[in-house]
Amino acid sequence: MTVKPDASTRPATATAPARAGLLFGIGAYGLWGLLPLYFLTLAPAGPVEIVSDRVLFSLVVCFVLIAVTRAWRSLGAVLRSGRVFWALALAAALIAVNWLTYTFGVLTGHTIEAALGYFINPLVSVLLGVLVLKERLRPIQWAAVGTGAVAVVVLTVAYGQVPWIALILAFSFGFYGLVKNRVGAKVDAVTSLTVETIVLAPVALGVVVWLGVAGTLTLTGYGAGHFWLLAASGIITAVPLLFFGAAARRLPMTTIGLLQYIAPVMQFIMAVTVLGEHMAPERWIGFGIVWLALAVLTADMLLVSRRRRMNLRRAGLATQSEAQSAADLADREDSAAVAAQTSTGQLRAPHEA
Repeated sequence: MTVKPDASTRPATATAPARAGLLFGIGAYGLWGLLPLYFLTLAPAGPVEIVSDRVLFSLVVCFVLIAVTRAWRSLGAVLRSGRVFWALALAAALIAVNWLTYTFGVLTGHTIEAALGYFINPLVSVLLGVLVLKERLRPIQWAAVGTGAVAVVVLTVAYGQVPWIALILAFSFGFYGLVKNRVGAKVDAVTSLTVETIVLAPVALGVVVWLGVAGTLTLTGYGAGHFWLLAASGIITAVPLLFFGAAARRLPMTTIGLLQYIAPVMQFIMAVTVLGEHMAPERWIGFGIVWLALAVLTADMLLVSRRRRMNLRRAGLATQSEAQSAADLADREDSAAVAAQTSTGQLRAPHEA
């Protein structure tokens, strides 16, 4: 005779994957949040060399992961498929711009502005959904986007110029996410990252050779410690990605949406407290407006998720746990778009750069 688990056991069973997903998500965004400290240890390497080395060492790690997971057939299929391959090639160009801009920002004392880029990114993603995908926004979402636009104006005045680093990061990652969203579930995260690094590898190798001929390459000229710190960029790129993938499979979109703020918050706090970057009062005002816009956007996301659960219960689902499970399933299907955005080293997160 089969004994059906009672309602009291279902939530406990259901929370185990969620708890693991939460730990994976915190791990992913936490690692992306620590990236500025890692990049600063790579001195005297410059942004161009760091990104080039990151591409090459990431490719090595990706090939190892492809071999371990025996995903050569999947990789070959993507390389032979014209439409998907060229979409990922475009994504590679966008993420290269993102990585280079982020690294430049950190190494030139603009970590605060780099963090700002990832605070603005969710607003940019919403705006691109309207302009490119013809999505319809709810009034609260329009209010958040409008508030974000005001914040950019205030910060432009505060900085004395347009915050280019933040805007390039926000829009490059926003368009990157858009391209990956169009690819959808056709390519898993590791295969996607592998294809993108294959596309970038010839350029990265050319840059490394050029720096070596010019006598400015630091990879092999500053001892074994410096070499292995640069070589670690491959693992530092891949591990958060794997953590994020594990989180995205277990968590609803609302939770992923909240976790994505961990990285820029960590970077902002680090820039102010550890790196000693200055925050004038007018910059605090600008950041405060950005945070207000994000609070509005987050509140809307939570309200929509709550309304979905209530509608499911009214539709006849017997228990709250069943309604929760069904709503989480719908949210996880929505979060495929979020997961598709993150085969970088940030969701960011970001994240990241």
